[in-house]
Amino acid sequence: MSRRQILFLTGCALILLCSGGWNYYQIQGYHQEIETLQMEKQILQQQSNAREHIYNQSLDKAELHLDYETWPHYFDAAEAMVKDSEGNFERPWAIFLVKEAESYDIDPFLVYELLKVETGNTFKQDLVGPETEYGHAYGMAQFMKNTAPWLAEKANIPYEQDLLFNPYYSMKLSLVYLDFLYNQYGNWNEALTAYHRGMTGLQEYKEENGNAKSEYAVKIQRQAEKYQDFVAYLP
Repeated sequence: MSRRQILFLTGCALILLCSGGWNYYQIQGYHQEIETLQMEKQILQQQSNAREHIYNQSLDKAELHLDYETWPHYFDAAEAMVKDSEGNFERPWAIFLVKEAESYDIDPFLVYELLKVETGNTFKQDLVGPETEYGHAYGMAQFMKNTAPWLAEKANIPYEQDLLFNPYYSMKLSLVYLDFLYNQYGNWNEALTAYHRGMTGLQEYKEENGNAKSEYAVKIQRQAEKYQDFVAYLP
């Protein structure tokens, strides 16, 4: 709703009030509705800005090598994800993930399998995880409120809780986090276990088991290995 429309409707409401058409409480309810619409508009604008920022950042992060020779390899890798998910992982998401993962030098199928595990193979973008002592996890990549804000800051992108339900935003944060964790530990067993359990949880797991080969980490890596033929042809 535009500013002009809001002013017009507000004026109409005042006229009705003065003429006895509406009472005070109806007007108050009307103003509350206007405020809600304005807040929804602001949220939508923030989501749009975040999508644009993520897109522009992906262009700046690495040169695009999409031409008649390389594009089919990106498309084939993305199609493998769409097919494996039976269409639950949508094609635009898959293409974005394959290209964005290249910017971080991360196997896109590793991230795809992580998202599959986190969502129980549903890839629901509006997923809310079960309540834990730390709260709920949100979105396709299942980020919690205590993790997502500093990752967004690290990625230089805006943060709002509702953005965690944006699949592109969620994938972007997952790549930023995985990149951070891999650089921190130097191997995927520790990086993935830390993603799943947190960095403190990783340390506790290693103390109890003597290594970081959690079922979560091993499963994701094993499943991703099935797609190495696709990864080999990516630039």
